[in-house]
Amino acid sequence: METPFGSYVREKRLELKKTDKKYSLRQVAGRISVEPSYLSRIERGWPVPLSEAKIISLAGELGENPDLLLALSGKVSTEIQAIIRKRPELFTELIRELGEMPDHAVLRLVREVRDGDW
Repeated sequence: METPFGSYVREKRLELKKTDKKYSLRQVAGRISVEPSYLSRIERGWPVPLSEAKIISLAGELGENPDLLLALSGKVSTEIQAIIRKRPELFTELIRELGEMPDHAVLRLVREVRDGDW
């Protein structure tokens, strides 16, 4: 039973392992302080919990965006949750609207917000 999170992690780790042997399952597991069997279960899609801190650590190991790995695992970072809690109605409406927009429109909006002069 593969999960998007598990298969993504496995794909990225194996890609890195092609050029650097320090990305073996055992070594990556050791660097994020989990048992190799635990990381193996995650990569195979077993429903095992992984904390936000461990996911962020794993993202760092793989050179990936922590928010991407958190989202693939069905989580939202504490930082993003705090932002949403400040204006929950506004952000939930915004997220729902963004969900209906095509990617190019979302990217345009992101660029406008990021580069805008407020």
